[in-house]
Amino acid sequence: MQTSIRNHLKGKIKTILQGDVVSEIEVETPAGTVTSVITTNSVRRLNLKAGDDVYAVVKATEVSIEKD
Repeated sequence: MQTSIRNHLKGKIKTILQGDVVSEIEVETPAGTVTSVITTNSVRRLNLKAGDDVYAVVKATEVSIEKD
């Protein structure tokens, strides 16, 4: 699959908190845990489950930098 999105974080699904309409997916990556909220329909369509290898694909119009 090709995409214009540049930020792909390979990881493993840690947990899925499934709701009626939307679900929260926690993906453990080498950079840390990334959380995504997607439709529950997409969870079913993609047959997602804990332990699956996935990519967290991030597209943002703004990325801020913070320093202590």
